[in-house]
Amino acid sequence: MTSSIITIDTPNWVIDEPRPEWIQALENGKVLHFSNLEFAVSDDEKSLFTPEIQNPKARNISVGADKVLKGAQGNEHTQKQLKELILRYRNSANSLINSLVPKYSPYLKVSPTSFRPFNIEDRKQSWRADDRRLHVDAFATRPNYGERILRVFMNVNPDGKPRVWRVGDSFENIALQFIPSIKPYSSLQAKILNTIGLTKTFRSEYDHMMLQIHDAMKSNEGYQKNSPQTEFKFLPGNVWVCFSDQTSHAAMSGQFMMEQTYNLPIDALYDSISSPLAILSRITKRKLV
Repeated sequence: MTSSIITIDTPNWVIDEPRPEWIQALENGKVLHFSNLEFAVSDDEKSLFTPEIQNPKARNISVGADKVLKGAQGNEHTQKQLKELILRYRNSANSLINSLVPKYSPYLKVSPTSFRPFNIEDRKQSWRADDRRLHVDAFATRPNYGERILRVFMNVNPDGKPRVWRVGDSFENIALQFIPSIKPYSSLQAKILNTIGLTKTFRSEYDHMMLQIHDAMKSNEGYQKNSPQTEFKFLPGNVWVCFSDQTSHAAMSGQFMMEQTYNLPIDALYDSISSPLAILSRITKRKLV
């Protein structure tokens, strides 16, 4: 298995000269690991680093495009501090992505920015929701028709603890393994799901296949244990970037993380040949959206 983690040693969130090989690696499903970026947290902000700051009913704390803070608890001053911290991270992530892959800039759709104070190992979830299992991202209620999911993560743990990931096989190998056994697509079922409000838009065959692959990966215990995979420890201060709809990943342990998600039209890629939509279309020999 070739290296799935590409380490880049730069102290700046703004990349002066983005390298074509970095962009190619990102679009081929690799993880770009920035080992030397700084994100300052003031002494006054250190009190925010506690699980108690998150509403226990919320999956995470986030600030949307409307700059509204969700999922947090605490007094007005605490929530103001937290929102400022999250927005500062968003600005840093924007600087990194806009300079790393400048062609994306006009097309990026900024999704909510999150702060995740919980210890991964303490969360009790079903196998389908358990992100400690290798998977590629796909969302049951939000069909995206091949639009890419680009994510920027940062370990901000104040106690020196790493964020431990497993990074798995290439998307093409995953698709070849699981496509023969997934449930056939039904446009009638997709119409019904949309009509009764279980999906925000009509689910395409592409979105159906991505969901089936996501579930097949997570539910297969043998695959989780025996498939090609690499464990990597992202230390506090480390930033990593990947297309999470393409990169097989599992978050095994860690606490306190910042995360920025972007959605990107497939036409905005430098080269779409390695995108999940292109790969699934080649394998099935049909148009999927």
